[in-house]
Amino acid sequence: MSSTPTGSSTELLVGVVAKAHGLRGELAIDVRTDSPEVRFAAGSVLRARRRGAPDTTLTVESSRPHSGRLLVRFAQAPDRTAAEELRGTQLLVPTAELAPPEDPEEYHVHQLEGLNAELVDGTLIGIVREVVLGPGGDLLAVAREGRPDALVPFVAEIVPRIDLEGRRVVVDPPEGLLDLDTP
Repeated sequence: MSSTPTGSSTELLVGVVAKAHGLRGELAIDVRTDSPEVRFAAGSVLRARRRGAPDTTLTVESSRPHSGRLLVRFAQAPDRTAAEELRGTQLLVPTAELAPPEDPEEYHVHQLEGLNAELVDGTLIGIVREVVLGPGGDLLAVAREGRPDALVPFVAEIVPRIDLEGRRVVVDPPEGLLDLDTP
């Protein structure tokens, strides 16, 4: 699995600027991709999206791992002052730039958005709205008609099958996880 959907099927979230690091414009990035060495390679251009500001582009000058994050320097942020302005910025890439996964058992997160979520017997639960990346593991947010979204742990024991061609994910939930009878 790689990258995080942004709610738009044409762009994927690959990182979020957490904070400025040091005095020379480096930024600590919370990585949201399985391929940081590709997405944050020198010369890579990323779309930068900040709340309340127009989208811009940022060009990677350098990157290096540091304490569970990636430290990245962008050409457009030459010092700490410019770097501080980017705090909270979402870093995006167009889905068209993604190569298909080599392993047929792998997929990109954006490929799951919009798939039917069905029980093993074929009963429709709802539609996968997004994959939520969390510190304790990933969750499928399944939009259910007339009910709150169901959050399904995205583990093989509970989501044993992903059928991209059939446009569905099969869910085998433990008792009580979905509470389908509760509005």
